[in-house]
Amino acid sequence: MSAEKTHAWIGLGSNLGERRAQLDGAIDALRAAEGIEVLRVSSWIETKPVGGGPDQPDYLNGVCEIESKVPAEDLLWLLQAIEAQFERVRRGVPQNAPRTLDCDLLFFGDEELDLPDLIVPHPRLEDRLFVLEPLNELEPDLHLSRSGKTVRERVEELHLMEKHGAEA
Repeated sequence: MSAEKTHAWIGLGSNLGERRAQLDGAIDALRAAEGIEVLRVSSWIETKPVGGGPDQPDYLNGVCEIESKVPAEDLLWLLQAIEAQFERVRRGVPQNAPRTLDCDLLFFGDEELDLPDLIVPHPRLEDRLFVLEPLNELEPDLHLSRSGKTVRERVEELHLMEKHGAEA
């Protein structure tokens, strides 16, 4: 484990079972993890599912800000272990299927990673209001690398596009 801390952001969502309890449980698991310090957690917001997939219930989504002494790849492993703790099934299910818990590493410091199982910053982050809105609650002036906009600017832009029926 590295002694150096890296600032990171994690997106969380749930649309099966006791959504709020599962999200709160994931935050508790992060707090209990060695080398992780949870700094802030957004409100949980209810959103419609996006991206296609089977018909499914609405999600609760949010983000948390952490300091990590573990490298990005180990943090990904930890997030997947937390998902499994809450009975997230990854294999043999359709893409965008409902889930008990989804934990995505959105940012890991200033690192840009393109590994087989991990891309950071998250590749679809800038097009997803269900991630950007809770992030905007905590860090509206955070700059997004793909668009060069702040989170606040991108949220406003996506809301305008949504209002006028334009594609993101």
